[in-house]
Amino acid sequence: MKRRNQIMTALMMLFLTLGALIMVIPFLWMISTAFKTPPELTIWPPSFIPHQFNFDNFAAVFDMAPFHLYFYNSLRMAVFSAVAIVFTSVIAGFIFAKFKYFGLTFIFSIFLATAIIPFEIYMIPLYMQIQKLDMLNKFSGLVLPYLVMSFGIFFMRQNVIQQIPDEILESAKVDGANEWRTFFQIVMPLLVAPMSALGIFAFIEAWNAFVWPLLVVGDKSLFTMELGLAMFQSSFSIDMTVMSAGSLISVIPILIVFIFLRRHIIQSISMTGGK
Repeated sequence: MKRRNQIMTALMMLFLTLGALIMVIPFLWMISTAFKTPPELTIWPPSFIPHQFNFDNFAAVFDMAPFHLYFYNSLRMAVFSAVAIVFTSVIAGFIFAKFKYFGLTFIFSIFLATAIIPFEIYMIPLYMQIQKLDMLNKFSGLVLPYLVMSFGIFFMRQNVIQQIPDEILESAKVDGANEWRTFFQIVMPLLVAPMSALGIFAFIEAWNAFVWPLLVVGDKSLFTMELGLAMFQSSFSIDMTVMSAGSLISVIPILIVFIFLRRHIIQSISMTGGK
């Protein structure tokens, strides 16, 4: 029995390693392409390691477009969205988990149902609403759909149920703490891990946004990274070396956020009990 378990564990590790390699190969290929010259892309068989590292691709990214401005716009949008989604999700998740009101479960079901509606269905009505509010070509119209996340509300509700016992909240009430003090001094400190994980999910979603910025932004001074990368594509050709260099630059903030907060992501997903 012990030997069979060891074999199953080894096979599982082999399967997971192969899956990880399959997922990481496109990323490694993008890094390799970012340092290659255009003629080297046509060499067969292709090689992962460039014969001569070409750093001019990164300079070309900033020469062809104001990429630093696009980077700032994406960073501003992603940070603002992540902070707003974490705050709104924690409040809503806490209310749905611990408050008892008539119809609250029905309202939560409606919020949860919106998660399965594709963006393409409500894209045009949302655009018309933004137009009526005079938010086209403005940062407010760009970030407005990324202030609330239905998955974030569900995610925080589950973590509140799992990690915050009712006895802690009742003790706070006995000590004279009101709802807001209980929320800021007890609930939020106990939810640092899931808040960090949700913040990363929200940051990545806003950072990778393409369709919505393409709809509401026509002024190039408000272009995000994704829209800026699309400018490297002409009608008849694509400079893959410059495109890969720009893509690598756009991935760096996500990697930095993940590296610093990965422990909180793993702790949150594991759904451990309250400490």
